Amino acid sequence: MGEMPVVPEPAALPWWWALLLPVLLGFVTWLVLVGDAALSGGRAAFAAPGREAVRLVVGQRRRTVAADTVLGRIGGGTLPVAALLAAAVLPLGERPVADLSVGVVWFNAMEVLAWAAVWMVGWGSNSALGLVGGYRFVAQGLAYELPHMFAIITAALGAESLRLTTIVDAQRDLWFVVIMPVAFAVYLVSAAAMAFWGPFDAPVARDVAGGAAVELSGVDRLVFAGGRWLLLVVAAAMAVPLFLGGGAGPLLPAWAWVAVKTAAVLALLLWLRHRFPTVRMDRYVELAWVVLIPLTIAQALAVALVVLGGA
Repeated sequence: MGEMPVVPEPAALPWWWALLLPVLLGFVTWLVLVGDAALSGGRAAFAAPGREAVRLVVGQRRRTVAADTVLGRIGGGTLPVAALLAAAVLPLGERPVADLSVGVVWFNAMEVLAWAAVWMVGWGSNSALGLVGGYRFVAQGLAYELPHMFAIITAALGAESLRLTTIVDAQRDLWFVVIMPVAFAVYLVSAAAMAFWGPFDAPVARDVAGGAAVELSGVDRLVFAGGRWLLLVVAAAMAVPLFLGGGAGPLLPAWAWVAVKTAAVLALLLWLRHRFPTVRMDRYVELAWVVLIPLTIAQALAVALVVLGGA
């Protein structure tokens, strides 16, 4: 994390990658769904995502009395759009679709859109349980966002840049996961919470009959669920340039290493879902404010001292 060698600034990928990116993310999401179905012990796991998608597409939409349909559908559609926009700054090998100088800020801003999206879905249904789920996610977001922000800013601080390709270049000699283990661990926890995944699925938990998604059916439920899974895939993929050296590795090309590392992070998050029960909201909020935030602040201060010492 001392003085970095001068490297040529990589250009973004060709424009047509913007059209290919949703297809690529959709394929990876489908693979994750297959893996989740296999871990759940389901039969014919390979075809399970397709069967469920067809069932929802042909299913009839239902509506509660006095529901704000437009608001709910805008919220449901915002979730996958936010995930795709966040993925625009992900280096797919050595270059991203959009090599923004404020890539870290852009990624975090797109995540915050998920707050509004889930809340709008819960509010728009005009259902008590849906509203409870929406507000649960807002509370969860307030709890995970600060440690999440400190975790990703720690990586940016180590590279002295908010550009993701520069953060990857800063890890040529040593991956940030080695010198920032706390930030990496907190990032994984907050990534699961961001996608209301595994132990952090309280916004759509069974105790509120599905929470924010309780009144969703047909295509509306498919879009919402797809956005949630896309958010998980993008959050897992972002751990690679932030902490795992991006496409760095022997023998294989950069894109292959990105795929391998992303698969490893996703496998860990899938295991997390099937290993731990849902965490109560009050306990998670307490964990975030009492444990995670102080740990990430301490990690950021330690990295700042190293950066200043090497300046």
